[in-house]
Amino acid sequence: MTRAFSPYFDPEFDSLSERINGPPCRVTFDNESLEDCTIVKIDCVKKQGQLLEVVQVLTEVNLTISKGYISSDAGWFMDVFHVKDENGKKVSDQRVINYIQQAIGSNRGVASKITTQTSKLFDTDLHGELTAIEMTATDRPGLFSEISAALADLHCNIVEAHAWSHNSRLACVAYISDQSSDARIDDHRLAAIKHHLNTILRASITPENTSPASPQYKDVKSTGLIGAGGSEGTMTTVERRLHQLLLSVQDFDVPPVYPPGISLGMESDGDQEGEKASVLIENCAEKGYSIVTVQCKDRRRLMFDTVCTLADMQYVISHASVDSHGGYAFQEYFVRKIDGGALSTESEKQHAMKCLEAAVERRVCEGIRLELCANNRVGLLSDITRVLRENGLVVLRADLATKMDKCVDITFYVRDVFGNNVDMELVKSMKREMGLIDLAVKNEKVVKPESPPAVRPRFSIGDIFKSQMGRLSHSLVTYM
Repeated sequence: MTRAFSPYFDPEFDSLSERINGPPCRVTFDNESLEDCTIVKIDCVKKQGQLLEVVQVLTEVNLTISKGYISSDAGWFMDVFHVKDENGKKVSDQRVINYIQQAIGSNRGVASKITTQTSKLFDTDLHGELTAIEMTATDRPGLFSEISAALADLHCNIVEAHAWSHNSRLACVAYISDQSSDARIDDHRLAAIKHHLNTILRASITPENTSPASPQYKDVKSTGLIGAGGSEGTMTTVERRLHQLLLSVQDFDVPPVYPPGISLGMESDGDQEGEKASVLIENCAEKGYSIVTVQCKDRRRLMFDTVCTLADMQYVISHASVDSHGGYAFQEYFVRKIDGGALSTESEKQHAMKCLEAAVERRVCEGIRLELCANNRVGLLSDITRVLRENGLVVLRADLATKMDKCVDITFYVRDVFGNNVDMELVKSMKREMGLIDLAVKNEKVVKPESPPAVRPRFSIGDIFKSQMGRLSHSLVTYM
């Protein structure tokens, strides 16, 4: 009998290149040099989107970036970050360190199997395959409640949901399953769901703004972007998708006019104007870069928001410097368009500036944060949002996540429909109305810094270029 032989592969062959040339990406943690934070150093072979990938991984595990220096000259990518964990301390959890090293390094497939607190959005063993639904629309009071009620009427179980409202635009990403089987919804039912939701979303448009030239008319054409997909995901990828959806409906434009007294999103009074992001773009002719500077109030995930927006606008970041001090953040990016050129026209610069301002402001919710916990069931989100709507509250942001025991955590950022502060007595009344649902209130308003920085931080990549220094190196650590 003829014997068949398979080709032999040396099990050490895959690691041969790494053993000869070193790993393609080296990630090191330093908890000794600084008293209050951890220094993360990353040396990688340069590739497209490397900075976004690094920032996304750090954000996934809830690390706060207080300083950062990035350079990608001569085919090599070098990052130095100062980071703290979600408790404001050094990164000491070895599981988190291992996850970051594997996720950023060459073994991305292994890293995706590691379970950390925020690395998985939901449990696929518990929920099976889910259907992903994406929606955009012109926002109005009660719209998120109507969407939730429609899904309940269509016998859909909402396993995950995330919604942002900004400048009177709404973007929502929801993961749903069939009520009876917890399985992914078939294409026939999905078409019916899409038709029903589109009817609700199109009701956001009033006769006054149905001109084909109006931004609101374009919103309708992009409304109801619905698709089916698996349930794998991370919180950062969902947040990036929300950024992309709001960018697609031009939330950076002036919001539409609502009836007197009705207010959605952020106020535009003088006090609020002083808190908005300041974005400036100028060209560095001798190097062929556009220098993008962003100054605003500091907050968590700020760098993720700006970096992913620059990437979505097809800008390549070659060098960057970020710093935070006294409650304010300063970011400086040296960018080129994906074709290699700088931003050449004033209209290009103005568009990029508006998009970055919107990216910074999307997470800023003036109002209160409501945290709820309950056993998940079909119609739960609909019932809760109905109570909010009937009490005159507008949902500015929403996050719903189902845990292993099918207990669901829901976070709402809400405000009064007229733009007033929410009455705590009203919240107590809603708590009684919700019965067994556990509700906690947290005021998310941040104490304002005394004054914004008048000058740039001492360290600036722009200063380096202007003094004819060609690139950054690890010696930058001495300046931190």
